Amino acid sequence: MPAQDLRRGRLVRGSLDLPLELRRILVVAGSIGLSAFAAILLWRLLQPDGVTVLEGVTIGLSSVLCAWVAFGFISATAGFFIAWRMPSREPLAAAPLIVSRTAILMPVYNEDFGRVQAAIQAMWESLQAQGVGRQYDFYVLSDTRDPDVARSEATGVLRLRVRLGGQSEIYYRRRAANTARKAGNIADWVEGHGGAYEFMLVLDADSLMSGKSIVTLTAAMEADRKLGLLQSAPMIINAETPFARLHQFASWLYGPIFSLGQHWWSGSEGNYWGHNAIMRVRAFAQSAGLPRLSGPKPFGGHIQSHDFVEAALLRRAGWSVRMLPTLEGSYEETPPTLLDMARRDRRWCQGNLQHARLLTTAGLHWVSRMHLYRGVLSYLAAPLWLLLVACGSLAWRELETTGQGSSTIAWLFCLPLALLLAPKAMAVVLALRDKTALAGYGGRGRLLAGAAIEMLVSMLAAPITMMMQTTAVIEVLLGRDSGWGAQARDEGDTTAKQAWQAHRAHVGLGVLGALGAAFVDTHLLMWTSPVFVGLALSSILSVQTARAGTGHALRRQGLLQTPIEHEPPSVLVRALELRAAYEAQAPQRLAIDRLMRGGTPCYKPAPFRAPRVYAIKAAA
Repeated sequence: MPAQDLRRGRLVRGSLDLPLELRRILVVAGSIGLSAFAAILLWRLLQPDGVTVLEGVTIGLSSVLCAWVAFGFISATAGFFIAWRMPSREPLAAAPLIVSRTAILMPVYNEDFGRVQAAIQAMWESLQAQGVGRQYDFYVLSDTRDPDVARSEATGVLRLRVRLGGQSEIYYRRRAANTARKAGNIADWVEGHGGAYEFMLVLDADSLMSGKSIVTLTAAMEADRKLGLLQSAPMIINAETPFARLHQFASWLYGPIFSLGQHWWSGSEGNYWGHNAIMRVRAFAQSAGLPRLSGPKPFGGHIQSHDFVEAALLRRAGWSVRMLPTLEGSYEETPPTLLDMARRDRRWCQGNLQHARLLTTAGLHWVSRMHLYRGVLSYLAAPLWLLLVACGSLAWRELETTGQGSSTIAWLFCLPLALLLAPKAMAVVLALRDKTALAGYGGRGRLLAGAAIEMLVSMLAAPITMMMQTTAVIEVLLGRDSGWGAQARDEGDTTAKQAWQAHRAHVGLGVLGALGAAFVDTHLLMWTSPVFVGLALSSILSVQTARAGTGHALRRQGLLQTPIEHEPPSVLVRALELRAAYEAQAPQRLAIDRLMRGGTPCYKPAPFRAPRVYAIKAAA
């Protein structure tokens, strides 16, 4: 797998798709137009008394951020109109004939193997039910450093092979050195085993896909010889805590219009999210090898957020990179608490900011550059929002002298807020008109209540996320490396002490900011209250949204319910059954381990409790 030269290279152009180019012009021009509209309104409000430097900075920041929000709004609006014209449920087609060999890769790093083993067996059984099991092999690619966890992985794969009999092709490999993290893990497999396969389906340790969805992706690759990568749009499952359930609800309700919108304008220059995507092995081997960047971490070394870059390099070499947003049966999980999300976000922040060095890579398609740019701005937006709030507050007295303070701040806050909330409102409208979807959300009343809860908590959490991402950006710019820790996936309450240690600066800033705003003017306090209230309540919010018991109570009331809980697919029910069975066998495994060691085992996986709703549906 040759490392690609980022300083030299030419784009292999495809055929010109005029309608697609017009869509891109509409999205980009519309974003710039809305941003210019906001800037002109602010300029006219401020111009009568002269625009100061501080006010000019405020106009500039609001224009940049308005363009950022407007881009997502226009993309989601396109997705809304596409979804409006689509049938609520497309008829099930017969399973296509698959002739190619595909490897299903599951990279793991210090994971509870019960989750991984259950997912592999459930997917294997689902593929067998499709009649194509012989065309797929599974590989567990371990970067685990803990020898006890690695032993659990290896013995788990052996037990799984014995249980499934001679029909299963499930392999385990653990690297001696985890060079370049997940990207290096995949690259090592490609160099050592990729020649035996036409395609590879890359998963995460918390991924799950139905046999039908896997076959659909494979058939699409077989049908288009120029297709190098096909990305599914995974939906969140197995959420237990209120924090995770809010993200699961948002994923199911809002996610589809954003995925449809992105597919509408990205076309063959799509993106890669690092998992639940299928790739042509030959194309990946020839064109997606990642070089090591010069200089020290965090901006040098191995490319951390590899997925965006691999997609861009595939497209540079002439391969199409597409998304299949309407595919059902592709799933992932989400961190259970706000603090767990922040830890994951810290790694993503470093990886995305590293892309700033890659924006000038030779030969990239301009849409691929835009994906990289948007990834960088997704984290730089946080300190820019904070700076905008600070500049707007400092300029308040100057605005009040002209009598335009309240109206100016209203425009500063209301226009971006409207652009952020409009896609959510559109998604609710789509769900209300679809009887099947409405039943999945628990009916009209529970859907509207869930959407209201999600919007309220999102509004309160937004300034907390802004502060945590701002801190992450500052740490990266100061040269602090995020490291590589195992991701938290199972529920675990955040204690009051943990929350206070993590959020005490946020609480202090919220209280002091509110007092300062009240001292300047009551109108300023009113318009900035969502920011200061969210920060002041950050510690409480972090604790309360991490309680699994509260999540169970919400479920019992039918709040934040999603269609997958109303009608769980067989592959998910089966995976949870297998994971529960694995947990039930823990005493025997620990006894064997104790016998072999002559003492207490070093490794004991966290206890697993299957989400109750799935167990109820399975019994029914």
